[in-house]
Amino acid sequence: MKMESKVVLYPSPGIGHLVSMVELGKLIHTHHHPSLSVTILVLPAPFETGSTDAYISTVTPSITFHHLPTTPLPPDHSSSDFIDLAFGIPEVYNPIVHDTLVAISRKSTIKAVILDFFSNAAFQVSTSLDLPTYYFYTSGASGLCSFLHLPTIHKTFSKSIKDLDVDFKIPGVPPIHSSYMPTVMFDRESNSYKNFIKTSNNMAKSSGVIANSFYELEERAAQALRDGKHITDGPAPPIYLIGPLIATGSSQVEHECFKWLDTQPSRSVVFLCFGSQGVLKKQQLKEMADGLERGGQRFLWVVRNPDSDGKDLWGLDDVLPEGFLDRTKGTGLVVKNWAPQPAILGHESVGGFVSHCGWNSSLEAVVCGVPMVAWPLYAEQKLNRVYLVEEIKVALWLKMSADGFVNADALEETVRQLMEGEEGRAVRQRVSEMSGKAKAAVEDAGGSSRLDFLKLTHPWIHPH
Repeated sequence: MKMESKVVLYPSPGIGHLVSMVELGKLIHTHHHPSLSVTILVLPAPFETGSTDAYISTVTPSITFHHLPTTPLPPDHSSSDFIDLAFGIPEVYNPIVHDTLVAISRKSTIKAVILDFFSNAAFQVSTSLDLPTYYFYTSGASGLCSFLHLPTIHKTFSKSIKDLDVDFKIPGVPPIHSSYMPTVMFDRESNSYKNFIKTSNNMAKSSGVIANSFYELEERAAQALRDGKHITDGPAPPIYLIGPLIATGSSQVEHECFKWLDTQPSRSVVFLCFGSQGVLKKQQLKEMADGLERGGQRFLWVVRNPDSDGKDLWGLDDVLPEGFLDRTKGTGLVVKNWAPQPAILGHESVGGFVSHCGWNSSLEAVVCGVPMVAWPLYAEQKLNRVYLVEEIKVALWLKMSADGFVNADALEETVRQLMEGEEGRAVRQRVSEMSGKAKAAVEDAGGSSRLDFLKLTHPWIHPH
C-alpha cells in the first residue's frame, strides 16, 4: 500500500511564527499539491495567551495540528529572556520531536521537515533521521544575506559587535553599521549570540532555505544568495523566494476607522502603526502628536497604552496632549490599541505608512503600493530600514536620536516629504511598480515566486 506523502512544519512558539508557517502550509497544500498532506507541530508556549488556540480553530481542516505534550522546563529556563526561551524550549522538546517524527514515519513518507529559525535545535533530530530539512526564514532576501554572513563576521572580528564601530560589507546588501545589528547579537558571549551563529551554520548545511520575498523586490540580494557569495567557507544552501506570503485576514473587517477613511480624498491619509510589540513612551506620543498637528496632513494613528502594566482602563486623553483630539478632529483619527492593518493599507484613501519596519508589515505595504517612513523599534528592524530605504527604495529615513527618540520637527518634515515632496514622489512611484511585480511574482504562470515554489516542491512530488 502506498503511504501518503507528508510535509512537517515546526514553528517556534508564539502567534507570529505560527501564522507565517500556516500560510506556508496552506500554500503547499492548496495552491499546488493537494497530494501532499501538511502537519504542523505545535509547542506549548510558556509566554503565549489563548490567541494561538483561537487562531488554530479558524485554519482550514486540510492542515493537521499535532500538539506536543507539555514537558516541564528545567528551572534555569523560567527566568530566561524571550530569545533564550525561544531557542531553549525546542531543545527541551527534542526527544519528543524525535519520537513524533518516528511515529509519523510509520504511517506516512515524510518528504520534508521545515523548521522555523528558532526551532533550530530540531535540526540534529530531523537530519539524524535522514529527513530532508529546510528552514523557513520569515524575513526577506537581504535579511537572509546578513544572517548567513554572521559566521564570517564572527571569524573576522575578535570583539563583540557592541564594541565595534564599523560598516559590515555583506554581499548583496548596502554597508551596514555595526550599531544597526539586533541588540541580541551585541555580546558574543551571550546565549542568544551563540544560538544565532549555530542556526546560521545549520541553515548553510540544510536542504534549502525558504524566504518570504520575491526576486524583483531584492534582486541584488537574491543574486548574491544564488551565487553563494554570503558564505565564505563551504557550499551555500539552495534558496527559494516564494513571497509575498501574507496572512489574508477577512476582507469583511468591521472597524470604526473605515467610515472615516471612506470620507477622505484618495491617497491623502498617513497611517501610523507600530506592530504588535510596538509600544512608545508617553513623551514620544506627545512629540508625535505635536508633529502631526503642526504638519496638518490627514492621519490615522493607532496608539497603544504606554504603561507596561497593560491596564485596559485608559483613555486617549490620558496619553495625548490636552485638546489634541478636538483640534485635529477635521484631519485625523486616533484609534486605541489595534486596527486591521492589511485592510487599512489596501484602502483607497491611504497614501503613506509610518512603520516599525517589521518585514510582514513592509511586505503588506509593498503589495498595497503604499510608500513608507521607516521608524524601527526593535529586533532586526534597523537592518530592514537600511534595505527598505537604501536598496529597495520604498521608504524614507526618519531622523532619530541615538536612543531612538524622534522629535516633532523630524516627523513633521519627513511625513510632509513623503506626501508632497520630490523624494516622496520617487518612493511612491517605486512602490507602485513593486506592487505590480509582487502580484505577478505569485500569480503569473512564469512568476518568479511561483517558479521557485515549483523548484522547492518538485523533489517532494517526483522523487528521483
